[in-house]
Amino acid sequence: MILIAESGSTKTDWRLLDRNNTSFETIGLNPYFVDADQICNEISPRFGSLRDVRIDEIHFYGTGITDDSKSAVIKEGILKALGYNTQIFTYSDVIAAAKALFGNAQGIACILGTGSNSCFWNGQSIEFQVPPLGFWLGDEGSGGHLGKKLMLDYLHKEMPKNIRDLFEEKYGAMDRIEVLNKAYKQDKPNKYFASFSYFLYENDHEPYCQDIIENSFRDFLEKYLLKYPNIKTTKIGFVGSVAFYYSKFLEKICSEFNLQITTIIEKPIDNLVRYHQE
Repeated sequence: MILIAESGSTKTDWRLLDRNNTSFETIGLNPYFVDADQICNEISPRFGSLRDVRIDEIHFYGTGITDDSKSAVIKEGILKALGYNTQIFTYSDVIAAAKALFGNAQGIACILGTGSNSCFWNGQSIEFQVPPLGFWLGDEGSGGHLGKKLMLDYLHKEMPKNIRDLFEEKYGAMDRIEVLNKAYKQDKPNKYFASFSYFLYENDHEPYCQDIIENSFRDFLEKYLLKYPNIKTTKIGFVGSVAFYYSKFLEKICSEFNLQITTIIEKPIDNLVRYHQE
């Protein structure tokens, strides 16, 4: 039996390739933010429903899997929760995006969710990548980046008054010290700032909100996507909640650069299941 997991910074979708494609969800398991014991504690209750099933392979796709040490954290946590040894294969989240979008064909796969990423997929592996720099140094176009830009404007008192009133009506008056504490002293600052991006979605008819969204997407294109060879003749696809829900803005900005998106999907998990069933 094969178990597949696709993990972002916010949540992880799990799917067992049984007759019913049994599924469940846990928090995001980014090894930069959680250790093996935290992973075990989080997923053990969910694994209870799998006790009568022998899992032969686990394929874990996730953000934060950047080297062998991060893979080891994921594997240790899963094996502790599972209670027996089995094969675990780990892959970066951008490989999940590539397989979900293109399978064994080539294309440029992009992620715009809580974070952002991209790669050129040759159908079997990543052939070229403009490397991402994470939340503090990058993540342009992501929910974390959108929320951070919004919060900076609020704290710098650069929001238009009508937008500031709407913002405080939704979240209350934000205290600078509280925001700094969330940013620098607590876990998952990317998830915290990404939570404010929904405000932009709710108010995307406002020119101010449109400008933040569109400028963030321009940053993603200019710092990453436009640096890919043969960008004008290669298929381009996106996965992630930000790409999906802000698709009209994303398509507009791509068209400014004469780029055409072939596919946008919110979650890779269903396509990953099909990939592993073929």
